[in-house]
Amino acid sequence: MDAEGEAALAHHVARLLPFHWTWPNRVAEEMSQIMDHVGDQRELMAWLDRHPGLPRLVARLYVFMGLLDRYTAVPAVVTAMREYRKRTPYPPGLEPYLVPATDDDTLASIAFKVEKLLGEERTREAVELALATAAWLQQIAPRARELSPEVGDLNELMEQARQDIRAAAADI
Repeated sequence: MDAEGEAALAHHVARLLPFHWTWPNRVAEEMSQIMDHVGDQRELMAWLDRHPGLPRLVARLYVFMGLLDRYTAVPAVVTAMREYRKRTPYPPGLEPYLVPATDDDTLASIAFKVEKLLGEERTREAVELALATAAWLQQIAPRARELSPEVGDLNELMEQARQDIRAAAADI
């Protein structure tokens, strides 16, 4: 496949990815062939990231969603989010997306909403939600790390995610 064909394929994959739960068998089979060619999920994201525009943005949002899934049930993170929300019930930019209670599913729920917005072609809203969530997690990161060192470099990861998402969003 030439560079133009590969770029077109990357764009199609980026548009289909948010619907992975509902792919018909034929689409799932074709996506499986693409995965066999590029490798695992991580390599798929790296492949998409090499293509500017929507493919790069989708890749970076999926990496971000993976980070949310990684931290969603970490007790120190959940506690720090709860403490923050006692002072500020709705962090900036998150009011339409958060339910009143903060629990082990809060970050996973946000990841689902980012993916849903992508599927609805509400890309700007997906970006804004991701950036607002990353900013919130940066604010709670010091407290979460204080509660448990296992939280590690949450602040740095969120800052890098914000930079990556902003840069990719500038291309579309």
